[in-house]
Amino acid sequence: MLPPANVGERPRTGPVDCLCLIIAGRRDMEGQPPSAVRRSKAPLRVKKQPPTPVERCSDSRGRLSLQPQYRMCRMPRILISGASGLVGTALVTALEKRGDEVYRLVRREPRNAFEICWDPMQDVPAELVSGFHVVIHLSGETVAGRWTERKKRRIRDSRVVSTQNLALALAKADTPPQTFICASATGYYGNRGDEVLSEQSASGQGFLAETSREWEDATQPAAQTADRVVNLRIGVVLSRKGGALKQMLLPFRLGLGGKIGSGRQWFSWIHVDDLLAAVLHIIEHSYLRGPVNMVSPNPVTNAAFTKSLAEAVRRPAIFPVPAFMVRLAFGEFAEEGLLASARVVPRKLVENGFRFQYPELRRALEDLLNRPLEAMS
Repeated sequence: MLPPANVGERPRTGPVDCLCLIIAGRRDMEGQPPSAVRRSKAPLRVKKQPPTPVERCSDSRGRLSLQPQYRMCRMPRILISGASGLVGTALVTALEKRGDEVYRLVRREPRNAFEICWDPMQDVPAELVSGFHVVIHLSGETVAGRWTERKKRRIRDSRVVSTQNLALALAKADTPPQTFICASATGYYGNRGDEVLSEQSASGQGFLAETSREWEDATQPAAQTADRVVNLRIGVVLSRKGGALKQMLLPFRLGLGGKIGSGRQWFSWIHVDDLLAAVLHIIEHSYLRGPVNMVSPNPVTNAAFTKSLAEAVRRPAIFPVPAFMVRLAFGEFAEEGLLASARVVPRKLVENGFRFQYPELRRALEDLLNRPLEAMS
């Protein structure tokens, strides 16, 4: 299904389209003849309204742009893939709560006017993705589980091929977005021991690092028309609704938790609420571009994470899982996922003024485990 007709059309530029000013004194002049208005000796004053989120305007290249104005003319349109996943579901809710008009790319038959059918493994028609302020691409096969060659191909293609197809469509769109945000992962850095890793750090070795490099490179066609491209290098997202934490809760609550391997490998995590807030921060701040590490400023070792989680559920964690057992059960994923060490820090977010609500693991776990599930993102 295509967006409404006016979404894909190139907006007309001009002062009338983007000028949203309130002329003071207009209320006093209502009901007067035009001549009375023209003869008024009162100076013309412009009354500024408080800044509002965004206005739908266009730049010299015909792109929709998000610019603070005195009054919002139209709701911003945002297109998102992966909207049914853990992060995507929560992000759609957060965007809609702040008044954005959110469209979803789906692979099934659309159920309403805000769903657009696409096949991420095939060429994407440019008209499907034309006319949005921001496009956010979150689709991707889960990396968890034992890796077979078929599984690895799905992991790579669901990221790299889908991103290539979407980025090429954005490059051809009549009205391309100002911002293209695409997921990536801290797997980009590989297994790096105790090295502190920022966005300027080099990529590592291994399947996940190679896939992440290709994933980020696949966004480049969109840079030809979008004002900026942002690659979200996402760490382990903590949420009770899914992901790693949900899988760990049952064994830990049964007192069967324990560190994995030596426990010295670094664990770069982020509370789901901070992840959502960081994405909104990126949308609103155009100087953030390129790779952005989406992790807490305080990574912990696996042993420290194990201890904190055990304390949070008030159970002992006395059943460590030896490295050889992890390798036996998960093969290559054990080496690159469970036993790998990545001490990643969010340098760009911190330097650009983003404030984490849950910078410390203990506070994050307390919130996630004590807040009612229905109140969570």
